[in-house]
Amino acid sequence: MTVSSMRLRQIALVAAELRPVEQAIIDRLGLEVCFRDPGLAAFGLRHGLYPIGDHILEVVVPKQPGTTAGRYLDRRGGDGGYMVLVQVGDVEAERHRVLDAGFRIIHDGGATQPTVAAGEQPARIRGIHLHPKDVGGAILSIDQADPPGSWGWAGYDWEYHRRDDVVTDLVAVELQADDPADLADRWAKALGRPADGARIELDDAVIRFVAATDGRGDGLAAADLVAAERSRAGETIEVCGTRFNLV
Repeated sequence: MTVSSMRLRQIALVAAELRPVEQAIIDRLGLEVCFRDPGLAAFGLRHGLYPIGDHILEVVVPKQPGTTAGRYLDRRGGDGGYMVLVQVGDVEAERHRVLDAGFRIIHDGGATQPTVAAGEQPARIRGIHLHPKDVGGAILSIDQADPPGSWGWAGYDWEYHRRDDVVTDLVAVELQADDPADLADRWAKALGRPADGARIELDDAVIRFVAATDGRGDGLAAADLVAAERSRAGETIEVCGTRFNLV
């Protein structure tokens, strides 16, 4: 299996109500809102984004019936993990690879941020969403940002809103499943990365696969965040039906 450059860049959670979840993110994780994209209204969603280092945590909330996010809420019996976004250097090459591997693409779109200062180039981003029934557990998005340090989904000013009082980095996500080995194999094929037992190594993070024991079925269940204060390593903070393990 050919291994290309790939890093974890964003995770999204889904909630029934935005305000209480967002307040918990601010109060318990010490994060700050960086962007709200008015374009998500076309998908029947409202949301908020919150930087963790140069990674992004997002919460989406359905505001009308019939959304994919709403179906996730129903399927998993409440708030929880929803989406994993990885960053690559060549999304067009990845698009051909996943199609050749038999995965369906349900969305292929991009955005361009306006130039914010004289002489600056606008930041561009494009992402492809793989069909959740093909991948399993969560929606997987494969994205290319230009320039690579930008992240257009979070707006042009997201770096200003970074806070490091409580957590400083996102280093792992955990997907649970009734058959974790099968889910790991499907994600390995979707990502073009080998599954080493129940984990897939990205350039900057790990995706773990564990048995579902809470009755909620397959889904994004947890994430590891680097604690600003080393004494807090080992703590678990639960927000939006998701465990955040401080490491």
